[in-house]
Amino acid sequence: MSKNRIQKVARPIVVGHLEKISSKVFDQYRKQITDMIRGNYGVYGLYRRDKLYYIGLATDFRRRINQHLRDRHKGKWNYFSLYLIRKIDHLPEIEALLVRIAKPGGNKQRAKLKRSKNLSPRLKRLLTEDTKRIIEEILGIEKPVKRKRKIVKEKTVRKERPLKGLVRGYQSIYASYKGKQYKAKVLPSGSVKFNDKIYNTPTGAATAIIDRGAVNGWNFWKYKDTSGNLLPISRLRKSGRD
Repeated sequence: MSKNRIQKVARPIVVGHLEKISSKVFDQYRKQITDMIRGNYGVYGLYRRDKLYYIGLATDFRRRINQHLRDRHKGKWNYFSLYLIRKIDHLPEIEALLVRIAKPGGNKQRAKLKRSKNLSPRLKRLLTEDTKRIIEEILGIEKPVKRKRKIVKEKTVRKERPLKGLVRGYQSIYASYKGKQYKAKVLPSGSVKFNDKIYNTPTGAATAIIDRGAVNGWNFWKYKDTSGNLLPISRLRKSGRD
């Protein structure tokens, strides 16, 4: 794109104006002034000599200023200024802005900026924070350092099966109860599989057979040693291990 491109110029808000015109123009040149401002809209100011007396808006300048020559403002002003505004939608906001700035005596009500946010609370907060900082620096008060809270993720601790590592995977273990023989298998995970159900401990598997009273699964279940003898699996437990 060329560097000499034509920049877009913003359209003006004020498209015409008259300033410090005597009110006598309506007596001596009524036709000329009324023809000139008829149908135009904008904001205007009424003056008593050099002092601003009143600010208003008008959708018809001729009718509005003629009205002020007869209403409660009669005799309180002798000059006027008017400003033609391009878009009628801007009139209330521009009038409110001018009234709040100039505060003319003829405007009884304080104009409201309906869509404007009051920034005073924000400024107050910023000034308070800065003042506090200056006081802390003067008095040598150290600002406490905010430490980020360390979030510790809980680790899921998986309890190791007590038979894991004591016997070979899928090794058979045996039990005898009330004249019946029972057989189970120790899985590589250390769990005991009995009747197609998995138990974490040998005692758990034993209670599936002995449903009443306490039982010690380590003495209940037996394994075959290299000679084929049945020995309690408690003999496989390491010293100090549950």
